[in-house]
Amino acid sequence: MAVWAKRVRRVFDDANYLVVIDRAEQQLAKLLGVLLVVVMIAATFQLIAQVLVALTTPGTPWLGNKLNTVLGDLLNLLIALEVLQNITSYLRRHVVQIELVLLTAMTAVARKVIVLPAGAESKPQLLAGLGVAVLALAAAFWLVRSLTLRRPPTRTGPAIRIRGKGRSPRAGDGDGG
Repeated sequence: MAVWAKRVRRVFDDANYLVVIDRAEQQLAKLLGVLLVVVMIAATFQLIAQVLVALTTPGTPWLGNKLNTVLGDLLNLLIALEVLQNITSYLRRHVVQIELVLLTAMTAVARKVIVLPAGAESKPQLLAGLGVAVLALAAAFWLVRSLTLRRPPTRTGPAIRIRGKGRSPRAGDGDGG
């Protein structure tokens, strides 16, 4: 029983605990990425089938609700691609890229505006809310972007020293390569 207690204590040690949590988080992100790809493939085939059926049906009214539906579905796939980029970016850098998240949110709001049904102009609160959302997301993106351009992001991983021919790990350290 004492050996088991030591192992449990070792897992809950701060450094080991963080390693376990980090690995679990990475595996979950990978699983979500794979699941998202499967859903996107299925949605793409479904969209292609819907368009083919509409093209082969004579008299399909493309300049009405059908166009809004197709545009909405295409934009949903684009948003899913952006979410997949968010996941893969997180797996690569272990950092949530707020610019990418804000761009995804702006795409989602733009999709909502594009696919508004006829008669939405009679709902001023909805239009005002979407306008405020667009302005808030654009302002947040501008703020984050301007801060990022002014000060590059800090490194998140451990420093890697590259020792090669003619290189020293630090400038002026005396070994001159």
